[in-house]
Amino acid sequence: MTFLLAALLGIVQGLTEFLPISSTAHLLVGGELLGYDDDVFTVMIQLGSILAVMWLYRAKMLSVIAGLPSSPDARRFASMLMVATLPAFVAGAFLADFVQGVLYESFDVIAWALVMGGIVMLIVERHPPQVRVSQADQTSVSRAFGIGVCQVMALIPGVSRSGATIVGGRLLGLDRAAAAEFSFFLAMPTMVGAFAYELLDIRDHLTADRGAEIAVGFVMAFFAALVVVKPFLRYVARAGFEPFAWYRIAAGVLMLAATGMGWL
Repeated sequence: MTFLLAALLGIVQGLTEFLPISSTAHLLVGGELLGYDDDVFTVMIQLGSILAVMWLYRAKMLSVIAGLPSSPDARRFASMLMVATLPAFVAGAFLADFVQGVLYESFDVIAWALVMGGIVMLIVERHPPQVRVSQADQTSVSRAFGIGVCQVMALIPGVSRSGATIVGGRLLGLDRAAAAEFSFFLAMPTMVGAFAYELLDIRDHLTADRGAEIAVGFVMAFFAALVVVKPFLRYVARAGFEPFAWYRIAAGVLMLAATGMGWL
């Protein structure tokens, strides 16, 4: 049963990490309902999702790394990601204890973040700014910084890192597909940094007998993320983000009802 729960939560992590619906909210609620509340496990399986998106964009990443000594485009791409990552790293350094110790303990905060994020997403979808960027890797450094500032909102559980960066990208003139793909690019340094920070925090709790559960969750998160990323890009290019906005609102309302009745 422990391996089954680990597999289910791994799938949840992989499916929701790159969709604008908050993987944190789904893991916290899923863990609560399944009776599997384990910070060490949650931190470790995130690496599966990170590696999945790195694998999908390996050709792009390798070309950027190889081109850094000689290619202005490669250096601009790397600068774009560094600038976009910086606000979340700075904010996280100051706010991590408050976020983990206070916000993560409140299902009401998570529920309202889901609802309000869904409403903002609906507004942006129905009243989009003029599109000025149709290729994610052509995002200017100044726009990248703006998206990075929006990513800081994802420190609030329920906001969603991908949701915050996608909405930020849309507000700053990226089209739907470019905003989603930029979110994937930005996920790599951001999630690797967050993973490294959290791993240092829980390193003393890692034990060999936990390895099998973590491995199951890790593998399931990897394959679930691998399956969802490219179809998600194709879907939003065609249909937009409105279905995800309504899902967020519905999930948030259900969570508020569940907390009101004492189920969470």
